[in-house]
Parts: sequence; C-alpha cells; structure tokens
Amino acid sequence: MDLQFLGGAGEVGRSAILVNESLLLDFGMKTDSPPQYPVGDVTPDAVVVSHGHLDHVGAIPSLLSGRARPPIHWTPPTYELAMTLARDTLKLHGGTMQCPFTEEDLRRVTEVAETHGYREPFEAAGHRVEFFDAGHIPGSAHVLITEGCSPSSSRTQSDDDGETRLLYTGDFHTDNQRLVSGTTARPDADVVICESTYADVEHEERAAVEDRFAESVKTTLWEGGTVVVPAFAIGRTQEMMLICAEHDIPCYVDGMGKQVTEMLRQYPEFVRDADALKRAKSHARFVTGRDGQRKRITDQKAAIITTSGMLSGGPAMTYIPEIRRNPTNKITMTGYQVEGTPGRDLLDTGRAEIDGRVMPVSAQIESYDFSAHADREGIEGFLSAYEDTPILVNHGDSTTWFAEQLEADGYETRAPSLGETVEV
Repeated sequence: MDLQFLGGAGEVGRSAILVNESLLLDFGMKTDSPPQYPVGDVTPDAVVVSHGHLDHVGAIPSLLSGRARPPIHWTPPTYELAMTLARDTLKLHGGTMQCPFTEEDLRRVTEVAETHGYREPFEAAGHRVEFFDAGHIPGSAHVLITEGCSPSSSRTQSDDDGETRLLYTGDFHTDNQRLVSGTTARPDADVVICESTYADVEHEERAAVEDRFAESVKTTLWEGGTVVVPAFAIGRTQEMMLICAEHDIPCYVDGMGKQVTEMLRQYPEFVRDADALKRAKSHARFVTGRDGQRKRITDQKAAIITTSGMLSGGPAMTYIPEIRRNPTNKITMTGYQVEGTPGRDLLDTGRAEIDGRVMPVSAQIESYDFSAHADREGIEGFLSAYEDTPILVNHGDSTTWFAEQLEADGYETRAPSLGETVEV
C-alpha cells in the first residue's frame, strides 16, 4: 500500500492523503493568508472524508472543477457540515484566491455524495472502507481501509492473505464531551496514521474546566457585566450551549453555530444526548441580527456565544467593540488561537484588530481549554492497542518530535514529510 502525504504532514491544516494513487482521504485547506491547499495535482477515483472541519473538507468541491466526478464518501453530518462550510466560503470569498471552487463545483458535490453510518462497510476505489466513531465532533470518523476487499468480506487479525489494513484516525478524542462521547473504537490494523495535534499537551480535567468557566461567567453576570464567548460554529458552539444549559447560565447564540445546531438535531444518533441538545436549544436565545438586536444584547446580563472562534470575522466583530471598554465585562476564549489571528493577539497583548482597527480591550480576557482533540495521554492510550503496529504521525506541529517519543517507548514510527510517499 502506497501512501502519499499531500497535506497535514508536519502541520495542522490542508489534510490530504492519497492511498494507492486512487483513494483520497480528506482534502482540506489551511487558513493562512493566502490560504494553502494540498500539494500536487490529484485526480482520485474516490474520496473518503473523516469529518466536517475546514482543514479536512475545505477544498473538497475543487476536486470536481474538471471532468472527473469521483464519489465522495462521508457520514451524513459530515456531508451537511462540508456543504455548510463550502457555502460560507463561497459567500465570503467567491471569485478570490480564498475560494478554490465555484457554485457549479459545489452543486456537483451533491451529485456524487454517498453517506454511510458507523460500522457500515462500503467499497471505494477498489478498497473496503469502514467508519468508526472518532469522538471528535458529530459524524467524525476513524477510517479503516482494506485493499482488495469487497464490503461484504471480513478479515481477522489472524488472516495472512497479503491485504493491508490501514487505520486513518482522523481527528479524535478519547474523553467524553457533552456533545459527543469519546472514541472507544480500536479496529485491527496493520498500519496506523495518527493525528498529533495536542501530542505535546496535557488537558486539564474537563469537569474542572467547565466548573471554572461557569463560575467565572456567573460572577461577571452577578456583577452586571456581559460575557462574549467566541466559539467555533461546529462542535464548540453546541458544547458551550450544553454547558450554559447545565449551569443555568442565560445565553444568546449567534453566527453559523445556529444553523449547525439546527442541522445536528436532525441526526440524534450522532450526538451523545439528543434530549440534552434539545434542552440546550430551548434554553438559548438565537440572535436574528435584525433591527439593531446585537447592540441591544450587549447590555444584557448574559453570555453571548458567537463566531468566530478566533475573532477573525462573524458577529463577534459587532460584540467585541461594544463590550471592550468596560472592565466588568469579559471575553472567554474557548479554543486554541492560531498565531497571527486577532484572538491570539488579544490573549497575548490585550489588543486586537477588529474590522480593520486595532482596539485596546479593557474587558477581562480569559482562556479555557475545551479542546475536541485527545491530548498526549489520550493519544498514547489510544495507540496502546497498536504497540506492534507501525505508526505514521501526522496532523501536528511537532510530528517529528512525537514520533521520536513514541519510538523511545518501543513503537515503530515515523513522521512523513509533505509530499512524501510511504510504502507500507
């Protein structure tokens, strides 16, 4: 089995791996300025997508800009999320370098999309493929690929028929979140491609993070302030809604997260507790943005959960200028802030460029680790099921370092470089 790493090797973003020159795993974008896309010119026979985040699906429609029409395989939520992100990219950047596809390319995606649930084997480019719940966001999947097998065939670890089983972890979490349960799947594999986003981090216990967040927000509201909660639309917005509902924190929800929440409620089997999500939706107040509603909300004693998670656009651009001068108010960052983004600048300097102006912020600024990725302990715990299996480390800023750590622990491992082809 030949694996060509077209993106996500030694980096986070633009994930793309070509298997046997025919089966493409993910096709994302890296949101630099200008954005970066997978390297090389690829024309796969089929595409399999692990989950619906921009760094894994952001460039998918561009695969259909020529004459090729490869089928695209994903879970139902991943398909919906990919289409939502693509429409947003077209709306914001259509016709520029930041959008590598057209409206017509996006329409073609609907013609070739094929959805599958977990543990429902299917055929793609001559390979047997099966999805397993990865515990990252709704619909996220570990992808198990067996070359030369039909969907109806089965294989056990004791088989010795020359076929290779590849496990592509995608992004995963081993601990429970309120929105999704941690992964428990450990399918037999002959080689593993493992993400390493937080391989050099130890997450604080989730319950302790949640309690600190809730106490901080409640204190600010009691003091008469407003809390802006920047959050990614996919996964994080819904997680923060569930937390606010559980701790009886009044909240508004704004941005793309509203649309994503409504969509996820159509797929109750892909969330941990569909009833809890329904209650969180009833607890929150969705912002319409009409008639100056956003400015009025900033005077309310409430949490405002809004995109974007790194303050690089979205309704947050309205809320931050309105609440920034009052030191009673608070901005609580809920996810990793990439260097160079306004969110990162705000954490580091107390100032950020908002809508073209650098603004000092007197409001309190806090950061909480609500990551949907496994940390080092979680990754190592997952890989303990594959102690005798070659590990290829990708999707991280420190892949070489982590590969060396695993090797010191007795694993056979390496960190492929961008553009490299590895034979396994």
